Amino acid sequence: MFYPAYIHKDPDSAYSVTFPDFPGCFTAADELADLPRLAQEAVEVYFEGEDVAIAPPSSFEDWCKDKQFQDGCWMLVDIDLSRIDTKAVRLNISLPQNLVHRIDARAKALHMSRSAFLAAAAEKEIATP
Repeated sequence: MFYPAYIHKDPDSAYSVTFPDFPGCFTAADELADLPRLAQEAVEVYFEGEDVAIAPPSSFEDWCKDKQFQDGCWMLVDIDLSRIDTKAVRLNISLPQNLVHRIDARAKALHMSRSAFLAAAAEKEIATP
């Protein structure tokens, strides 16, 4: 989804980027070509651990006359909301029955649901280099 991003650059500095739709979310880049990737990363960090509905993007015209967004330019940045959305998704997977029993026993010992246990195990595995 395309969100407005305000870009500002002072002499001898990097390009700074702020997102009016995400107050307090910002990033910077030395090269304009790096902005889309860094914008995605900044928004992911901004929403990390949050379980909130993400508002649809405003129009940059809504912000053009705002005094805090002068002397710069606007860019529409395509933010992949699927990388941010924490909404649960129902899956149908197949596992060996003995593994399911072991997962359930360990989840119960940890006072977790099967889904929470599998999610935690997946997060741990993904984080391991």
